Amino acid sequence: MDVITPKRIRITIKTVRAIIFISVLLLIFFSTILFSILLFAKTQGAPSLTVSQSTILYASDGSKIGETHNGQRRYWVKLEDISDEVLQATLAIEDRNFYEHHGFDYKRIAGAALADLKAMAKVQGASTITQQYARNLFLEHEKTWKRKALEALYTIRLEMNYSKDDILEGYLNTIYYGHGVYGIEAASNYYFGKTSSELTLAEASLLTGIPKGPTIYSPFVHEERAKKRQEVILNTMLSEKYITKEQLQEAVVTKLIYKTKKEAVQTGIAPYFHDTVMKILANQLKMDEHEITTKGLRIYTTLDPDMQKKAENIMESTIEKESDIQAGIVAIHPQTGEVKALVGGRDYEKSQFNRVTQAKRQPGSTMKPLLYYAALTKGFTPSTEMRSEPTSFTYNDGKSTYKPSNFNDYYANDLITLLQAIALSDNIYAVKTHLFLGMEELLKTSKLFGVESKLDLVPSLALGTSPVRLLDMVNAYGILGNGGKKIEPTFITKVEDASGNVLYEHSLEPKQILEQENAFVATHLMTGMFDKRLNDYASVTGQSIAGSLTRDYAGKSGTTSTDSWMIGLTPQLVTGVWTGYDKDKTIDLVQEKAYAKKIWATFMEKALEDQPVKAFRPPNDVVGVYINPETGKLATEDCPVRRLTYYVAGTEPTHYCTVHLDDGEHDEKQPNKDVKSDDGWMNKLFKWWD
Repeated sequence: MDVITPKRIRITIKTVRAIIFISVLLLIFFSTILFSILLFAKTQGAPSLTVSQSTILYASDGSKIGETHNGQRRYWVKLEDISDEVLQATLAIEDRNFYEHHGFDYKRIAGAALADLKAMAKVQGASTITQQYARNLFLEHEKTWKRKALEALYTIRLEMNYSKDDILEGYLNTIYYGHGVYGIEAASNYYFGKTSSELTLAEASLLTGIPKGPTIYSPFVHEERAKKRQEVILNTMLSEKYITKEQLQEAVVTKLIYKTKKEAVQTGIAPYFHDTVMKILANQLKMDEHEITTKGLRIYTTLDPDMQKKAENIMESTIEKESDIQAGIVAIHPQTGEVKALVGGRDYEKSQFNRVTQAKRQPGSTMKPLLYYAALTKGFTPSTEMRSEPTSFTYNDGKSTYKPSNFNDYYANDLITLLQAIALSDNIYAVKTHLFLGMEELLKTSKLFGVESKLDLVPSLALGTSPVRLLDMVNAYGILGNGGKKIEPTFITKVEDASGNVLYEHSLEPKQILEQENAFVATHLMTGMFDKRLNDYASVTGQSIAGSLTRDYAGKSGTTSTDSWMIGLTPQLVTGVWTGYDKDKTIDLVQEKAYAKKIWATFMEKALEDQPVKAFRPPNDVVGVYINPETGKLATEDCPVRRLTYYVAGTEPTHYCTVHLDDGEHDEKQPNKDVKSDDGWMNKLFKWWD
């Protein structure tokens, strides 16, 4: 039997004291370290929860038309907008003690350590939702001690500064679900085509299993493995009393309906429109690329999906597939400038070049309405007459000459009215008007209409020889058709950030930039291209499509050797179509020359088929009278053609046509000497000048 001596007692007491002392020192040391860590975490403040999110584009009806995500689809959704089944499945499989711990689950850590020791390998994880969130937000996934230390620090900072609900919401919005999809909302949309609030138990449990191994448990890659993982999650939910056995069995046998892979990765509609919106955000709204593609912006646009689809289908069905000819279509609301449809080419995948917004082409005779508006403001009226005959014009102080020709060399070889000139697209009348006004006048007027392209001061400018953009010309026609109020092509109505804060909102301030009365008269003159009653030495330029139109339109076509244009409008819609080759190839085939008019007529009829028929309403200071289009005078019962024509009040004709009197004594276009001539000083000047 050992005898406990006083010496041994003293040694034991000293040892116990030393252990206690060292323990206290270690406790103080580790407490100091822990306190320092907590103090440091507190002084660092709340870590930013900002993550890159997909920017979404919406059409005018609220439907989604596209998104930008740089290969990573991300949307942020609030916790209350996520289905309970997702929340329960996530907590059950990822962190069942989430609401009890403070960032670290020590019991789970100990259990995982024992399991790893027994297996002599890493077989069980112990990361909490907070730890995973910290890793997803701030860290790479390499396995180093430095990363582990930073993960712990960020975990503490998250727990100290955010509520549990905030952390869970952030985790569910940042976890990776495979195929470039981040967050439960993007995953729900990608796999099932619905929002996360609409997910069923079967769908939620399957999605919750994907983050453990996105390349292993994606149903698009290994559906069988995904289903097995789903069963594990459902059984865990049962053990945690989130669901009943009956709910489990029902979820297991439920046949899930996925979006097909093609549906899941399809690009948005209207790609040319989408590109234009992106350029406007960067160039006009001054948003940088990082902000556009990662900040979860909500871009509300003017696009009408129904009109867009019709424009695409009509272009595709009208132009023969084997033809290399290109085309562009744009439709705008003339009262607001809102772009309702835009097709920049026949195949976006082959060419992203936008023939509506980027290409500058010769507009041909579509320039004439701008010229004739200017002429109306300078004293012209629909009855103003000039001779249509082969003419050689001298300009540049007599140093240069220009000899235009009419289509197929058809001329009246007589006086024609402005009403006839625009309907028949008489080039001689246009150049005479251009030179009579002074070539600077059309340049000034074009800028007033918003045409910014550089225009050459030459006689042929009246015939559209200076290249312009289709979008600008369609907008100009919109200004003319709305009575002269300024509009600009508008693609975006509003931009919001991910939290719903409005960053930009379009506002239209009505500003009268044209003379309203003359704008209306010019617009009504443009209805003549579809009126066969105006056929004379040539047919009206819209004759080929007039029979397919069911309402009144104002419009003008334009043709050069390389370009074919048609722009026309109603009070509800103005549409322009261009067809031609990208590389200065001439349009030689008859059917190719007809494409622009045919596409325009078909689109306008389809786009407006559900809208009421509306006519352009004359303003108060405009009067309408029936005239003989050949003479520009008031029509009588003897005139073979009578057409309602509008004039600015005070400029309308006051004398009757005498050409078709029954006595036959008067030659055509020779007024009766007994009737006072109604030639004003302007008409006398034009006839003298001719």
